[in-house]
Amino acid sequence: MAPRFVIPDTLKDLEDVPDEEERLYAQDVVKLDALSPSEIDELVKGVAFDLADRDLFCVEEQQLFDQTYSLVKGFQFLQPSAKGYFIESLRSNFSVLLLNITTLSSHSASDGPSLQDRISSCRNVLKIYTYFLQTIVFIEEAQPEQPVPRRNNGKEKNSRKKHIPQEWNWEVHCSKIISILATAVETNIKQLYGQSDPEENFLAFVAKGAFSLFEKPSLLKNKETKDALCKIVGACATKYHYTMQSSASILHLIHKYDFLPQHMADAVAQAEAKYNDGSLAVSLIREIGRMSPKDYARDASGAENVGRFLVELADRMPKLMSTNVGILMPHFGGESYKIRSSLVGVFGKLIAKAFKDNDGKSCSSTHRLRSKQAMLDILLERCRDVSAYTRSRVLQTWAELCEEHSVSIGLWNQVSEIAAGRLEDKAAMVRKSALNLLSTLLQYNPFGPQLRTATFEATLEKYKQKLTGMTPPSTSHDNEENDVVVKTEISENEEGEINNDLNGNVAEEHPSPDKNEETEQNCVEDSGPSQVENGVDNDDNTPDVGSLEQTRALVASLEAGVRFAKCMSSTMPVLVQLLASPAATDVEHSIQFLMRCRQFLVDGADSCLRKMLPLVFSQEKAIYEAVEGAFITIYIKKNSMETASNLINITIDASVGDIAALEYIIGILVSKGDIPSGTISALWDFFTFNVNGVSAELSRGALSVLCMAAKSSPKVLSSHLLNIIDIGFGRWAKEDPLLARTACIALQRLSEEDRGSLISRHSRVFNSLKSLLIGQGLTEQSWYSAAEQAINAIYVLHPKPEMFLADIIRRFHASVFGQNETFEQLAPDSENQVDEASLPHCSSSVGVTKLSRFLFIVSHVALKHLVYIESSVRKVRKQKADKQRAAAESQASETDADLSQSSEKATEECNINAELGVSASEDARLDSLAEKAEKEIITGGQNQKFIIGICAPIIAKICKDFALLQKFPRLQASAMLALCKLMVVDPDFCDANLQLLFTVAQNAVSETVRSNCVIALGDLAVRFPNHLEPWTEHMYARLSDPSISVRKNAVLVLSHLILNDMMKVKGYISEMALRLEDEDPRISNLVKLFFHELSKKGSNPIYNLLPDILSRLSCQNLSEETFCNIMQFLIDSIKKDKQMEGLIEKLCHRFSGITDKKQWVDIAYCLSQLTYTEKGFKKLADLFKNYEHALSEDAVIDYFKSISNKAKKFAKPEVKSFVEDFEVKLVKSHEERKELEITAQNAMAHQQKLSGQVEMEKPNSDETSCERKIESQDDEVNKEDIGSSKNTSEESTGGDVSEDVESHESIISEPGDAAASRSTNGESHLENDISPSATKSCRNGKPMKKQSRRNPKLEEPVTKEAGEFPGIRPAEANVVQPGIELPDDNSSISSISHDNIGEIVSNYKPVSDNEQKAETTPLKIDLGDAGIKGLPRRKKAVQLKLPAEESEGSVLDEEKENNTKQIPHTRSSHKARQQKETVTSQTRTLRRR
Repeated sequence: MAPRFVIPDTLKDLEDVPDEEERLYAQDVVKLDALSPSEIDELVKGVAFDLADRDLFCVEEQQLFDQTYSLVKGFQFLQPSAKGYFIESLRSNFSVLLLNITTLSSHSASDGPSLQDRISSCRNVLKIYTYFLQTIVFIEEAQPEQPVPRRNNGKEKNSRKKHIPQEWNWEVHCSKIISILATAVETNIKQLYGQSDPEENFLAFVAKGAFSLFEKPSLLKNKETKDALCKIVGACATKYHYTMQSSASILHLIHKYDFLPQHMADAVAQAEAKYNDGSLAVSLIREIGRMSPKDYARDASGAENVGRFLVELADRMPKLMSTNVGILMPHFGGESYKIRSSLVGVFGKLIAKAFKDNDGKSCSSTHRLRSKQAMLDILLERCRDVSAYTRSRVLQTWAELCEEHSVSIGLWNQVSEIAAGRLEDKAAMVRKSALNLLSTLLQYNPFGPQLRTATFEATLEKYKQKLTGMTPPSTSHDNEENDVVVKTEISENEEGEINNDLNGNVAEEHPSPDKNEETEQNCVEDSGPSQVENGVDNDDNTPDVGSLEQTRALVASLEAGVRFAKCMSSTMPVLVQLLASPAATDVEHSIQFLMRCRQFLVDGADSCLRKMLPLVFSQEKAIYEAVEGAFITIYIKKNSMETASNLINITIDASVGDIAALEYIIGILVSKGDIPSGTISALWDFFTFNVNGVSAELSRGALSVLCMAAKSSPKVLSSHLLNIIDIGFGRWAKEDPLLARTACIALQRLSEEDRGSLISRHSRVFNSLKSLLIGQGLTEQSWYSAAEQAINAIYVLHPKPEMFLADIIRRFHASVFGQNETFEQLAPDSENQVDEASLPHCSSSVGVTKLSRFLFIVSHVALKHLVYIESSVRKVRKQKADKQRAAAESQASETDADLSQSSEKATEECNINAELGVSASEDARLDSLAEKAEKEIITGGQNQKFIIGICAPIIAKICKDFALLQKFPRLQASAMLALCKLMVVDPDFCDANLQLLFTVAQNAVSETVRSNCVIALGDLAVRFPNHLEPWTEHMYARLSDPSISVRKNAVLVLSHLILNDMMKVKGYISEMALRLEDEDPRISNLVKLFFHELSKKGSNPIYNLLPDILSRLSCQNLSEETFCNIMQFLIDSIKKDKQMEGLIEKLCHRFSGITDKKQWVDIAYCLSQLTYTEKGFKKLADLFKNYEHALSEDAVIDYFKSISNKAKKFAKPEVKSFVEDFEVKLVKSHEERKELEITAQNAMAHQQKLSGQVEMEKPNSDETSCERKIESQDDEVNKEDIGSSKNTSEESTGGDVSEDVESHESIISEPGDAAASRSTNGESHLENDISPSATKSCRNGKPMKKQSRRNPKLEEPVTKEAGEFPGIRPAEANVVQPGIELPDDNSSISSISHDNIGEIVSNYKPVSDNEQKAETTPLKIDLGDAGIKGLPRRKKAVQLKLPAEESEGSVLDEEKENNTKQIPHTRSSHKARQQKETVTSQTRTLRRR
C-alpha cells in the first residue's frame, strides 16, 4: 500500500521530509533547467508511457511520482508539444480513474481488505491528479505571455529572438482540465470517504482554484469553461457543504471585480437548480444583509457590484429571493443609494416573476399577495427617495413592470400621477426616466388607443345612465356605496376576476393598442369628436356588457380612463417647459413622449408639438434629429395633397419664430429630397385656387411654404411668376391682407435668371409695388409689413432702386402734404433748422395715417439704402477677387516657358504694386466712396441735401413735439421708429438725437414705444459704440422700467451686447442682477441664462464683478430674501478654488472702513455661501483683524459659525482642531464686543442722568459763528452738487434760481393738455432732458435746498420740493435716526426755504415752566432755521433738550419752532456755564459716534 498523499500549501512543500513516516513526498527531483530539450522530451515521453502502460495507481510509486512532480514543477521549461502531451496523459488517466470510482459501488462488502485498499488508492490518486492538474493551471495562468525559456549553457541568449510557432493552444487545454476537474467533483466521491464529505483541504484547494480562475475575464468568455467553473463552485458549496467558505469567497470576488456579479449569479442559480438546494443563495443573502449599511456607503464600487448581484439573483431565483428579501430591508435606511437602487430593482423582478406559478396563473396564496402589495407600496414610497439615482431607478422599474403587464388597473393612475409629478424633478436623469415611464404607460395602457377626455366622458355618461336604469329602485340609494366597493376591489384585488372582466370590457369600447401599427393608426385617425356625438345622442346604441356587476366594473374602468386621460393632458404645460431645458435628454425624450401622446390623441399634444419647431436651430445634434424626425412623421405623408395641406395649416397663424424654424427645416428637407416634386405641384394648386374650397388664407399659406422651399431651391418659383403677380397683388390681396406681403417675399427669393426675365417681360411688377406703397387698398395693420417687404423687393429687383424710390417718396409727400408743398419749402436753412411754423401748419392739415406711412417709407428706404451700399461694396470686392483669381488661373494654364516668363513678370508687378501700395489704395478708395455714400443719405453733399436728408429734420421735429405725439400714439410709434432707423444710418444724426431718444425711452407713456427705443439702442450700440458709451448707465436704467415688455427687451438687448463683447461689463451690472428676482419668471430665467453664459467667458467675469455688485445691492433697500437669493445665485456660478480664495480675501477687506451694520451682515452672508478649502479657511482666519469689529452683531457671528461648521465636516483632524480654535476665538471676540457696547450704553445713560434737564440759549457770538459755519458748508454743498457736471455748470446762469425753473420747464414732464398748450408757445426742450454725464445725485438721501437747478442724473430742470425725490424728506423730517453717523457738512439743514424760516421766527413763543419740566425725548438739537446763504441773518434759537430718564442712546432730531422755548440773552451764571459745557461735550460725543 502506497503512502498517503496530503495536499500541500505550496508545490515546493512536497520536497520537504514529512514528520509522518507514511506520507508521499518528492524524494528524487529532476532539475529540468539542467537538461537539454531532447532529454526533457525523452523524460516526458517516458512518464506518459508509464502512465498509460502501467497500473491505474502507478502514479503512487515513488519514482513515477518524482518524475511527474519534476515535470509539473518545471512545466514552463517544456516545449509546447511536450506540454500538450503531458497534460493529455494526466487527463486521460484521471478520466479513467473517475470511471473506476463510479464502479466502486458495485463491489460488495465481502471483498474485505482488498476493497478498502482500492478505495484508499483511489482517494490517494484522485488527490494526486487533481493537485497536479490544478497546479499546471496555476503555473500557466501566472505567466501566460512569457516566452519559453531556454537552458542556460553559459552564453547569453537574445530574449527577443523569434520562436518557431508550435501547435499550442492553452485555452483549449485549460478548458479540458477545468472540465475534468468539474467532472471529478460532480462524481460521487463521498464513497471514498465513507459517505462523508471529502477532507476540507481538498475542497479548499479545488474551490480556491475555481475562484482564482473566475478572476480571468478571458476564461469566462468561453461558455464551456465558465459552466465547468460554475459546476465546481456549486458542487463544493452545495453538494459537499462547503457553503460558508464559498459564500465569503464569492462576496470577496463580487466586491473586487465589476464583471463577476452576473457570472456568480449564474453559478449560484445552477447550483440551486441542479441540487435543489438554495443554501448557497440563502447564505449569500444573509451575509449581505448582515453587513452594516455604513460599509456600503464607504465602498461605492462594492455596493454597486453587490446590488447588481442581488438583481441578477432575483431574476434567476425569484421565489427563493422573495422568501428571504426581508433580510435586506434594513439597507433601505442606509446611506448607500446604490444598494437602495438595487433593492428597488430586486423588488421589480420579484413582483414580475415571484408571484406567478409555472403555468402563468395567479398565485392564490394570501401571504404572497400581501408580500407583493408591500413591495408595491415600497416602490411607490421610494419615488420620493433623497437620491436622484434611486428615484430614477424606481421609475425605470415601474416601466419594466408595465411592459411585463404586472401593474394592475387599480395602480395605473397612481403610477401615472407619480410619473407626471417627477417631470418637475430637479435631476435630469429622473425627468428622463419619468418621460420614458409615461411613454410606456401610454403604450401599454388598458383604456384604448384614443385618450381624448371628451370621448371618455361621453362614454362614461352613457354607461352611468345605463347603470342607473339597471339598478333596482329599492337599492338606488346604495349606488354610491357600491361604486366605492367596486373601486376598492379593483385597487386591492390585482389579479382577480373583476380585473379581468374590466380589461375585457374596456377593450370592447377601445381596441387594444397591442395590434399592428396600421390598425392602430387607422383607429387613431378615424376616432374623433364624432364618437362623442354618437355616444351622447344615441343612447340606444350603447352595447350591453352583461350583468349589473359587470356594468359597474365597466363604469369604474371608464372613470379610471378619464382620470388617466386627464393626467396625460395635464403634463402638457410641463412638457413645454422641458422643451426649453438646457439638458438635451429632456428635449429629446419630451419630443418622443409628445409623439406618443399625439398617437393616442391626448388633448393638447398637437399644440405642444408646434412649439418644438424653434428647437431645429439647436446645436445639439440629437435635438435637431429628434425635431426633424418628428416633423417628418407628423407632416410629411405619402400623399402629396395631404402633405401640402399639413404644411399650409402649420404655416397659417404661425408666429415669427415658428416661421423662421419652418423656413429652416423645409429648406433642409427640400435639399435632401424629403419633400418630393409632387408636393410642390400640390402647393401650386393650392395657391392658384385649382383645389376646391381653397380660400385666400390657404393660398397665402401655400405661397409661404413655396417661399421657404425657394430659399434652398429658387427654381421652385420660376414656373409661376405671372401667378405670383396677378394673385399676390390682385383682388385676393384685399381678402387676405398678408397675401401681398407674402408675394413680395416670393419676389425676393427669385433666382438671378428669373429676376432678369421678370423685369424684361413683366414691367408691371414695379407698378404693382408702387401702388401697394402709395395706394390705400390695405388696412392700417397690414400695410406696414407689406410696405417693408415691398421696399425690400424693389432693392432686390430694380436696377436703380434709389431713383425709383425717390419718385415714390415725392409722390407720397405730395399726397400727404398737398400738391403745393415741395421739399424746397421744407428744406432746412443754412443752420440746419426747420422753420418752426412749418410743422404746426402741416400737423393741422395732414392726416395722421398718411403722415405715419410717409415717415415709415422714408426711414425704411434710408435703412435699406445703407444695406444696398454695403452689398454693392461687397459685390465690387468680390468681382475684384474673381478677376484676380481668373488671372491667376489663366497664367497657370500657359506653357512652361511662358509660365516662367509670366511668373517673373507677375512677381515683378506684384512687388511694384506692393511697394507703391496700389491694392491698399484701391481698398481705401473703395472704403472712402462707401463712407461718402453712407453719409450722403442724410447729411447730403456740399451744397444740398438729398430727399431723405430733407425729411430727417422733419422727423426729429415731430418726435420732439410731445404734445402732438401724446394725442396720436400711432404717430408717436411710427415717428420714433423712423427716428431710430435714421440714427442707425448716420452717426452725426445719431449723436444729435441721442438725448431725445433716451428721454422718450424713459418717459414715453406707451410701453411699445419704450420697447422699440430699447431695441433701437441695441442696434445703435453695435453700429456706433463710441457714441453710446457715455449713455451706458441710462441703458441699464431701462431694466427698472415698470413695463414687463420693456424690461424683457432690455435684458435681451444687454445680454446680446455683453455676451458678444460689444459692451463692456461695468458696475451697472448690479441692475441686471436685480432682475434675478423679477416678478416675471421669464425675465428672471433670461437673466439666469445671461449670468450662466457670462460665467463661461474667459476666467469668469462674475468673479471680478461680485464685490461691486455686493456693495451696490447692500446700499439699496432690498428685502433680506431677495438679496440672499441674488448673491447665492451669483456665488454658485464661481467654481474654481483659486477664485473662491480670492473672494474670501476681497470680502474680508471690505469690512474695513464700513460702519453700516447692514453691510456687515450682507458681507458675512456672502462669506458663508463660499466653498472653503483648507487654504481658503486659513486665509479667512489670517484676516481676522479686518472683520473683528463686526463680530458684535449677532447675525454676523452666526454666519461665521456656519462657516466653521461646514469646514469641520470635511476637514482633516489637524485642520479640524484649527477650525475649533478659530471658532473659540470668534465667540470670545463677540462676547467682548457685546460687553463694550453695553458698557458704553450704560455710561451714556448715567451721564444723561447727571446732566439733568436744562434749557439754555447760546450767546450771540456762538450763534454768529454757527451761522457762518452753516453758510460755508452750504456753499460747499452747492459747489459739490452743481460743479460735478460740466454740462450743468455751463448751462446754469447767475440769475435768480426761480427764473431758471420757469425758463427750463420740461414739456415731457407735464401730462395732458398742459404740455400741449405749452408746446404751441415755443419749442419743447426734450433734447435737454437727459445727459450722458452723470453727476452726483441724491441717492444717499441727502436733503436739498428748495432751489431750481439741473438734475445731475437727467439734466432736467427740476424744483426740489420737500419729499419730491426718493430718499429726500421735508425739513421737519430730516432727522438723524439712532445709530446713524451725523454728516460733517451739515447737509441736513440745507433744505430750509425763506418761508420756513419766516414761519419759524413768527411762530416763536417761549415755553412755560411746566412744559420745561416735562419729560422729553432723548437729546434733540433744533438747528432747523440756521443761516441760509442769501438770507438776512436773524437771531436763532438753539433748543437743547436733555432726557429726564435713562435711555439706550441719544438721538439728534429736528424740532419745529412751536415746540421749543427761547432762552433770554442774559449773562450765564456758573450753573448755566456748567450745563452748556455738559451739552457741548455730549454733542461732540454724539458726533464722534
